[in-house]
Amino acid sequence: MRNLTMMTDLYELTMMNGYLRYGKEKNRACFDLFYRRRGDMTAYAVAAGLEQVIEYVKNLRFTQEDVEYLRSLSIFDDAFLDYLTHFRFTGQILAVPEGTVVFPDEPIVRVIAPIMEAQLLETTLLNLINHQTLIATKAARVVQSARGDRVLEFGLRRAQGPDAGIYGARASIIGGCQATSNVLTGQLFDVPVGGTHAHSWVMSFPDELTAFRAYADVFPDNCLLLVDTYDTLGSGVPNAITVFNELRARGKEPVGIRLDSGDLAFLSRQARVMLDNAGFPNAKIFASGDLDEEVIWDLKAQGAAIDVWGVGTRMITSMDNPALGGVYKLAAEETDGVFMPRIKISENPAKITNPGVKQLYRFYDRRTGKALADLLALEEEDFSSGEPLEIFDPENTWKRMTLCDYTVRKLLVPIFENGELVYTSPALSEIAAYARREMDTFWDEYKRLNRPHRYKVDLSRKLYDLKHSLLDKRG
Repeated sequence: MRNLTMMTDLYELTMMNGYLRYGKEKNRACFDLFYRRRGDMTAYAVAAGLEQVIEYVKNLRFTQEDVEYLRSLSIFDDAFLDYLTHFRFTGQILAVPEGTVVFPDEPIVRVIAPIMEAQLLETTLLNLINHQTLIATKAARVVQSARGDRVLEFGLRRAQGPDAGIYGARASIIGGCQATSNVLTGQLFDVPVGGTHAHSWVMSFPDELTAFRAYADVFPDNCLLLVDTYDTLGSGVPNAITVFNELRARGKEPVGIRLDSGDLAFLSRQARVMLDNAGFPNAKIFASGDLDEEVIWDLKAQGAAIDVWGVGTRMITSMDNPALGGVYKLAAEETDGVFMPRIKISENPAKITNPGVKQLYRFYDRRTGKALADLLALEEEDFSSGEPLEIFDPENTWKRMTLCDYTVRKLLVPIFENGELVYTSPALSEIAAYARREMDTFWDEYKRLNRPHRYKVDLSRKLYDLKHSLLDKRG
């Protein structure tokens, strides 16, 4: 990854200049990166982007050219510009592993570092985590709606630029897609790539049958034909069957056909009958064309005979919810060697932050392996004893339950310690496998596309009391 040090908002640098002038440069601070819910799509999220965060932090360096550019703005102190020439990240970063299912207000990343260092990370961490987590979550919803069918990512041409195409495809694999059309993503991250031909291939030949025969001649072991250029049922499928028979005579079997337009439920059912009657029950029917989780869900409900779904624009751009809503907030600041909690207060209760240096715990039913609840707690708290634990809803405190016969794990794991990387990023295929296991630990009602049941994310008693004591002081 290239050096992204200067990919930041100006106000991160102006605050850093101010911290230095007021002698705060050595004060350590704790920041939490989390997201706020925006509708049903982000009732849960699939964390992604950590590998790129690691590369960003490893490469944090201000070049002489960078410093001279900042000097040309005539707004920074010379002492600050000199500080930047020696800048290195020396702090601690904890994060949930990529592929972890997370919920609103839960820390995805926790940074503890001298406040100038921690402040600089804000913009780029949000950029990297917000985007990939958004696309991974969208992909997970699409895969869920396909109910066991294969889903391929086809969005590169509609992505918001090269990086969004590359890393959006990466995130879609984490979310559950089995392949991508993006060759560069396949090369960079060693994941399967897939694709067939476009309508232009068919149109470039004298007729459809000639085009199909030519494609089968070039790719006899991977013959997948796009059948909707002229007349799907009148010529496309019949011509494909003709070519499939010719392939079989050569000892080859076709992959199948692709539908890209029209009434996909009707066309796929009719095409399935035609393929079966012609002796090709194993030929797959692929579908593409402005698909998303809602469209796929409806097509499945209508009995569409589709085996594989190619999803592009609506997934790579997360068209119906184009921003995750992640934020990066100060949670504690060191004073005389002791971390003091900090809280942001708002007239909007959803924007009141959780103070202090925190850890995130997930509790599982020992019998079923399913997730029971998450608990956001202060760093010094310990829940490893396995003793019965009463938790309560932080908004409606009368809603309580006692956890028994559970296992528990910390979700935030060390990534950097004292500026040194202590974490090994898994291969993308391993992250995707982990993400699938993660999704399986949640009951279906928490993953509904519409009006999902609310998963329990509670505060420990100590954190709850701390938060409300700070609110009372401000009252």
